[in-house]
Amino acid sequence: MIRQAVASDEPDVRDCAERAYARYVPRIGRKPAPMIADFATQIAAGIVYVAADEHANFQGFIVFHAKEGHCLLENVAVLPSAAGRGVGKALIRFCEGTARQWGMSAVQLYTNKKMTDNLSIYPRLGYLKIGERSEEGFDRVYFEKKFQ
Repeated sequence: MIRQAVASDEPDVRDCAERAYARYVPRIGRKPAPMIADFATQIAAGIVYVAADEHANFQGFIVFHAKEGHCLLENVAVLPSAAGRGVGKALIRFCEGTARQWGMSAVQLYTNKKMTDNLSIYPRLGYLKIGERSEEGFDRVYFEKKFQ
């Protein structure tokens, strides 16, 4: 089940981000942007969605919003204990479906260049690399999935 996050989800969202991205801190040399996001503000803005299992246990989250004619997927994270069960893919499909409902032509996302596993995951999900740039001290790789 995927639902819009509420204020009481903030500790779970923050904990999930900490656990999901912790392995990247040594590679990047500091916490990546998704670990230091203002989740309370994002939840209040209605741009965070959480995934729960059949027992309503938190499994992961996604942050996305409309931006300049496309949907920007800012963050997707899954608890390590739920990894490999399709939770991340379900969250991304949810984002894509919502973007289509909003009349968007594409979903764009970015990942850190040092998160090398993501560089192969997103193309397998139909995303094409559209650029690289350095922002806020992070080397980012941008991807896009256009809708027909």
